[in-house]
Amino acid sequence: MGTFAVWHPDVEDFIKAKREDGRLRQFNLSLLIDDEFMDAVKNDSEYNLVFPVSEGEVTKKLVKEEDLVWKKRFWEIEYCESQEYILNELDELGCKVYKTIKAKDLWDTIMKSTYDYSEPGFLLIDNINKYNNNWFCEEIRATNPCGEQPLPPEGSCLLGSVNIAKFVVNPFTDEAYFDWDKYKEVVKVFTRMLDNVVEINGLPLEGQRHEIQYKRRHGMGYLGLGSALSMLGDTYGSPASIKFAGDLMRVMAITGFEIGIELAKEKGAAPIFNDSTNGVSNKLLWTQGKYMQRIWDEYPYLREEALKHGCRFTHHTSIAPTGTISLSLNNNASNGIEPTFSHKYTRNVIVEGKKSKQAVDVYSYEMLLYREVTGKDTVPEFFSTADNVTTYAHVDIQAAAQVWCDSSISKTINVPSDIAFEDFKDIYLYAYDNGLKGCTTFRFNPEAFQGVLVNEADLEATTYVFKLEDGSEVVAKGNDTITYAGEEHSAANLYDAIKEGYFGKF
Repeated sequence: MGTFAVWHPDVEDFIKAKREDGRLRQFNLSLLIDDEFMDAVKNDSEYNLVFPVSEGEVTKKLVKEEDLVWKKRFWEIEYCESQEYILNELDELGCKVYKTIKAKDLWDTIMKSTYDYSEPGFLLIDNINKYNNNWFCEEIRATNPCGEQPLPPEGSCLLGSVNIAKFVVNPFTDEAYFDWDKYKEVVKVFTRMLDNVVEINGLPLEGQRHEIQYKRRHGMGYLGLGSALSMLGDTYGSPASIKFAGDLMRVMAITGFEIGIELAKEKGAAPIFNDSTNGVSNKLLWTQGKYMQRIWDEYPYLREEALKHGCRFTHHTSIAPTGTISLSLNNNASNGIEPTFSHKYTRNVIVEGKKSKQAVDVYSYEMLLYREVTGKDTVPEFFSTADNVTTYAHVDIQAAAQVWCDSSISKTINVPSDIAFEDFKDIYLYAYDNGLKGCTTFRFNPEAFQGVLVNEADLEATTYVFKLEDGSEVVAKGNDTITYAGEEHSAANLYDAIKEGYFGKF
């Protein structure tokens, strides 16, 4: 994940960075949004774009000390030994104001880019740090590639997901229910398994190995929420589904920390719990974290056990996007916390030796199971898809799960391609008001790029124009097949591959 502070003077260049074809394509970009900026947006006030100054700049009177503004330190000073930066008694960096802007103007720029290009995403960095279990010894400024694991320098994401569709009994009937007892047992075993993975982490750098072995953080999450809801006869975004999403994480979190403390007794706590920070035991500091208070409120006795024994790990939960494992290992159950994208759609897959992506038709897990159980081939009305879930329901589901997730959640708010900007521009504000740590959006826009998952209706409705060197044009629909350079391609995938420079010119 490439991250960039919203208060940096070059923020507008970062927002527009991916608009050039073929540039910065193979990783995600997100803005680090602080509370100060969000307050300025809400109050329609001004906001300063700033950058740290060195003591030399002040000594030489290039910058007046009385003109400095102060920002939370966002790197370890020793990373920049050539500069001596100015810190105040709160350990904040002295910064020079390069530009003062209307916060709402920058907000509109962010949202227009997100509307057209689905980037940048946003990371609410103050929320991330406020609810970090290691708040006493880490200042988080970045995440793993998809945003579900906020990480310190040299941190790594050790992730695993439980397919909750497997715990639905009697699917598609009036007697359908979720087997909570079996779910808890799997979480217990899986927690021990993920802890064992720390021992065989295979990370290449000494700093990475130290970080994972010292704190032993991992991220357990779930996949198949959309599929499970359809199997239970519920719709994604209903009040019952929102509660269900939260309950899944609550049970996972509490059960996980029960096992974490049990493992500390059996095998020893993570080494971080044997140390102290500023003379205070890390065990005590960890138990005082804002997130951990939720665990203790549910099970107060666990806190006393943690103070005695520590825990086997500092972090336990994280919901990843799970696209590959959902398709390859779980018969195309819905990704992560998402609704099912569609019950029949095209997935664009990278194939070795092929310059364009290969379009593959796939069916959803619940549709395949529904046909097997009922013999019917039509999609039931209660089956949710990304197309029929309201924009704000996406946030409501994520917010319910985030309460019990000590890391973060990779979530894409899929919106219709024809949604009006006025109906779109407040999505991130709603996410901020509901306590998220971050999210992103996706709106099908063939002028920018397709994305991995594409609806047949979008492909059918999109026309691509190929301009040949002799001045002539070839017009095709997105799902038309074109033979070019000895291979067959969907028109949409060929268009993207040419635009990104994989073939050069016609």
